[in-house]
Amino acid sequence: MNDLQTILNRRTFLSGTGVGLGSVALSSLMNNELGAGMLPHHAAKAKRVIFLCMAGGPSHLETFDYRPKLAEMDGQPMPASFTAGQPIAQLQGKELKCQGPLTKFGRYGESDQEMSDFLPWHHKLADDIAIIRSMVTEQINHDPAHTFMNTGTAISGRPSMGAWVNYGLGDEKSDLPGFVVMTSVGGRNPQPIASRQWDAGFLPSRFQGVELNSSGDPVHYVSNPPGVTMSEQRRLIDAVNRLNAHRNEQVQNPEVATRIAAYEMAFRMQSSVPELVDVSDEPQHILDMYGAQPGDGSYASNCLMARRLAERGVKFIHLYHRGWDHHGDLVRYMNICCGLTDKPTWALLTDLKQRGMLDDTLVIWGGEFGRTPMFQGKGGIGRDHHIKGFSMWMAGGGVRGGVTHGSTDDLGYNAVEDVVHVRDLHATMLHLLGINHKRFSVPYQGLDMRLTGVEESRVLQNILS
Repeated sequence: MNDLQTILNRRTFLSGTGVGLGSVALSSLMNNELGAGMLPHHAAKAKRVIFLCMAGGPSHLETFDYRPKLAEMDGQPMPASFTAGQPIAQLQGKELKCQGPLTKFGRYGESDQEMSDFLPWHHKLADDIAIIRSMVTEQINHDPAHTFMNTGTAISGRPSMGAWVNYGLGDEKSDLPGFVVMTSVGGRNPQPIASRQWDAGFLPSRFQGVELNSSGDPVHYVSNPPGVTMSEQRRLIDAVNRLNAHRNEQVQNPEVATRIAAYEMAFRMQSSVPELVDVSDEPQHILDMYGAQPGDGSYASNCLMARRLAERGVKFIHLYHRGWDHHGDLVRYMNICCGLTDKPTWALLTDLKQRGMLDDTLVIWGGEFGRTPMFQGKGGIGRDHHIKGFSMWMAGGGVRGGVTHGSTDDLGYNAVEDVVHVRDLHATMLHLLGINHKRFSVPYQGLDMRLTGVEESRVLQNILS
């Protein structure tokens, strides 16, 4: 009898503990999401982010970082002291010669910001943007470099920065996703952008980015099939969600709740998305300002759509323009890429500013890395991938315009002054959104995971207003 009682007690204990641990686990997941809802940690200066990704890696040496010494050494051998033992992509094992800047630079605005002639519309933004000339990253090839820029690590499967922001701050609107992605193409060798670049990783999948098509139907299957009315669609959604809810009572799986939310969001988007993309309410002078022709799939039209999304409460808007991989014929393709993106970027900031939205909208411009100070001669003069020093800029949302942060060395190879790691960029972005990056974590596989990782990251205080 004693042995039987011991067995029964053990079974009762294990059964009770199992249920208890399951409840604790579920409670932890729920508290984790509730904890995200307790943000911000401090007063936010930005309500939303628009990230303008120049995919392929624009040359900092033809945009924002004029190096007189590099111009002086044009055509001469690159000093080995700069490149010995350093990661070089396609120039490995080749004779390295200095390539001076391929355009003129000037100083613009009351702030005297230095920019190249490839970006004439940016000249008008000189007093609005903070140029960071000392960026560094850790991945020298496109896809892992995008992964690093988007997630803070080269390991695939981690949450993207847009998903982190969407998770932390939540959706302001219930009829549009909190994180939207759009892509455009134009230039040399447009690198593919994988959808995992806006994935939610280990966060609930409802926080992942939703891609809007730049032409055709903005979202696949957003329209009802012929003969299906909205009321019929509503009844179908209700029936499916009741089945999912019944199942979730048994399994308590957060992904089932995500599925229910996804069905609801999809139904609401059937009304909200057509209204979003119908720009007939936009005055002609606004369309002309952007250079937008709705439905053409251009970066200009995507910038206009970004403003409309921002107005409607979307928290994170990520635009990719694919075409900046300039290994050869750099002047030609810089003219193409800048021609497609320069004026619309100016228009976006100007439009946000005149609507009183730039003050609480953080805009970030840049690629996944920069380009080498060395010559690459495929199909004309070009530059290879470069990770040791490149340029980006930030504007609006608590950023002090008309300032320059950091510097590269005389040849534009290494960031040497006020170096900014990609994780520092993330920390600054989160700070402006009211989030302390050191406190913003999610438990996963025994670790407290953060966008900025466990490495030391800092907020760029000297570019903040």
